[in-house]
Amino acid sequence: MAAGEVKSVLFVCLGNICRSPIAEAVFRKLVTDEKVENKWRIDSAATSAYEIGSPPDYRGQTCMKKHGITMNHIARQITKDDFQTFDYILCMDESNLRDLKRKSNQVKDCKAKIELLGTYDPQKQLIIEDPYYGNEKDFETVYEQCVRCCKAFLEKSH
Repeated sequence: MAAGEVKSVLFVCLGNICRSPIAEAVFRKLVTDEKVENKWRIDSAATSAYEIGSPPDYRGQTCMKKHGITMNHIARQITKDDFQTFDYILCMDESNLRDLKRKSNQVKDCKAKIELLGTYDPQKQLIIEDPYYGNEKDFETVYEQCVRCCKAFLEKSH
């Protein structure tokens, strides 16, 4: 990576209120802890329009507070511009991946590498399941998966 070059990553899930804001906050904390936050542009978005303008799910916020991580994201939907400006678009499950690949085909100069965040998991848990209809334990599982995957992604990407 050239000096001063900024990398960018966009975390994506269906509604952008559970999994992707957790991944975004986890990754933000990791780069801050490693003092490389000025080398990254980090955001999260949804494939759907369901939750636009909503804050993260309160159960996710509770889980993150427990781990001392702040979340201050407002849900938004992915845009054409995202495909053209982000280096990586990391999503949570197969249906996110299908949606993103379909959307990216409608973008002329998509530069983003689109993949499952779970491909970076050292424990090989490929899919990060949506905890929305689950309980606190499911949010904790998402958090743990995001930590493992984000650490591995950060190591690989610089």
